[in-house]
Amino acid sequence: MSIYVGNLSYEVTQDDLTQTFAEYGKVKRVQLPTDRETGRLRGFAFVEMETDAEESAAIEALDGAEWMGRDLKVNKAKPREEKGSFGGGNRRY
Repeated sequence: MSIYVGNLSYEVTQDDLTQTFAEYGKVKRVQLPTDRETGRLRGFAFVEMETDAEESAAIEALDGAEWMGRDLKVNKAKPREEKGSFGGGNRRY
């Protein structure tokens, strides 16, 4: 499971997030998604921690906290939904 971190500054780095979340336990991985077309950060991240207890402590401490001039939204990440193919253009059956 991982943590969703929203409302991030576009200036944030993986190191910034790793240092902040390391106060609550061992950080296994940080993902900072970027926009495919512009390469800019999308304003959210996913953080994986070693244990559920560490994740819970980080969520409790950081949700709603002001960080880098913004109020963070921090919660358990929802599983990614598979996107089905809709439409199909000029398919013939």
